[in-house]
Amino acid sequence: MKILTTRQASELWNVSPRRITRLCEEGRIKDAAKVGGIWIMPVDTKKPSDARIKSGKYIKKNVL
Repeated sequence: MKILTTRQASELWNVSPRRITRLCEEGRIKDAAKVGGIWIMPVDTKKPSDARIKSGKYIKKNVL
């Protein structure tokens, strides 16, 4: 099985290695595993979707 490191995934997905590490820690990258202090994942892993709110509006509304 071919693998990607966080650095390789960051270059492939155009995000920082730190962001890849956070996605792994949060369990958002399927089949990612920590080996010897680094995160690895299968080479065919897809980039997780962006979970940020894109509309600019908050989902929760403050009700007084």
